[in-house]
Amino acid sequence: MTQPHGPRRVALTGGIATGKSHVRAEFGRLGVPTIDSDLLAREAVAPGSAGLTAVVERFGREILDRAGALDRQKMARRVFADSEARKALEVIVHPEVRRMTDQWFVGLDAARHPYAVADIPLLYEVGRDRDFDVVIVVACSPDLQLRRLMKRDGLSEADARQRIATQLPIAEKSLRAQYVIQTDEGFEDTNRQVADVHAALSRRV
Repeated sequence: MTQPHGPRRVALTGGIATGKSHVRAEFGRLGVPTIDSDLLAREAVAPGSAGLTAVVERFGREILDRAGALDRQKMARRVFADSEARKALEVIVHPEVRRMTDQWFVGLDAARHPYAVADIPLLYEVGRDRDFDVVIVVACSPDLQLRRLMKRDGLSEADARQRIATQLPIAEKSLRAQYVIQTDEGFEDTNRQVADVHAALSRRV
């Protein structure tokens, strides 16, 4: 798609624990503006926000921590175990994240930045791929993804598999993307791929 304002819109997505954060940081190091939807999602339910009020109305005050903020670990356990709860949370959070993302893109100077990258983990799951000109998927083998997630979040294998299962398979996402960056072989190889994609996107615009 072509946006009337701002730079070309590039979405960065992939599976949980596949290396999206590192890839996004590497694009940033190359001078590309980037934004993290996970951080925007936190803003959408920050203390005092309409989003947090809606979450409490739907899930109850037990979902808050002692300071009155959203207890993210408790919320994660709830939504990863209950698809209806997950959908209810997405209905509250995603419209605000989408609004903030659009506002960010429009505020960028296209003359200085021909393209910009938004890290959106659930891009395909919520049908947001239509909002972007280009999609990059960050991928790794399922076994490596599982090991990374267990180590990163301190999860049992069963809990890690449950969280992975809430997302579309990486292979399916990869087939739908314009670019795929494989992170199996370490940072140096990943960074080389990012540089290659950056060069290709810079030529396209």
